[in-house]
Amino acid sequence: MTPDPHAEHGVEDLCAAGAELYERALGHGHVSAQDATGVPCLLALGLLHPAPGDPGRLEPVAPAVALDRLLRGARAGIADEWRRQERLAELFAPLMHLAPDTGTVPSSPALRLLSGTRRINQAIGEAMAQAREEILCIQPHAGMVGERGTAAGSVAYERDKAFLDRGGRFRTLYQHTLFHVQAVYAYAESLQGDTVARGLDEVPDRLIVMDRTVAFLPADDDGRIALEVRHPALIGYLATAFDRLWHLATPMFPKAEHRPSVNGISPRQLAIAALLVEGHTDAVIAARLGMNIRTARVHIAKLAVTLGSESRAQLGYLIGRSGILKDREGRP
Repeated sequence: MTPDPHAEHGVEDLCAAGAELYERALGHGHVSAQDATGVPCLLALGLLHPAPGDPGRLEPVAPAVALDRLLRGARAGIADEWRRQERLAELFAPLMHLAPDTGTVPSSPALRLLSGTRRINQAIGEAMAQAREEILCIQPHAGMVGERGTAAGSVAYERDKAFLDRGGRFRTLYQHTLFHVQAVYAYAESLQGDTVARGLDEVPDRLIVMDRTVAFLPADDDGRIALEVRHPALIGYLATAFDRLWHLATPMFPKAEHRPSVNGISPRQLAIAALLVEGHTDAVIAARLGMNIRTARVHIAKLAVTLGSESRAQLGYLIGRSGILKDREGRP
């Protein structure tokens, strides 16, 4: 007997019929509810949803939005597992001295989960006190503004200053939008020493690498769980990734380098244009570039006026035809 191709399955095992209908929905902007009758997995997995006011019409969820939602769930599962491991480690730690002495000394853990802002800052402070040469930082827009950013700045200043006073060097990658935040620029100016910063339109999540021996990175979405990494292979990978992003970035501090416009289109609008042709929504574009959605829509409107577009679909076509992204795509 032929098995039911639409038996319950996860999105990673999306059936061929479901993938075909989802692609058709993305291409046309919608499909009919009748078309999806034989492919219930798309509604169950949240890849299609009824159009507002028209239940007979199904619209696709943008791939970037669906992927972000699925990855958030995966990250939450990973964070839960790390919490479980941390609880087990705390449970068995007092019992270790009861085990017979084998004459071996346990090595430092290559990966350690840190839970809570206070514990994270303590671990970073202890590692920074040992650093002497260079600290690599990636600072995205999230977490650098508002209450969280103010709290982080007040904790970081003394340890950053002490490291620079020892002759160390800071290299920091920011999102371009952050240097329009006066507090961020003022913080960089207040640090006396060898500190340089460059900017990118998009950066990955926060990262700190100290003397290429220890690194810290987030393990959840709200900054309350962090991962301390001391594995040489992982440290080498993270430092190499940072160096490659640094090579692509534009100098921002102590001397900013002007990014030229292309045919009257600003660098910020070029970054938005690249995401528009990938099919991202305004909300995703704003999140990726570290700006609010209103600002993103203002830039999109200006881009449309410059290129003479009258609709969203036409704007994507005109961006591709204009060739404005060729230089951007061809950067080393």
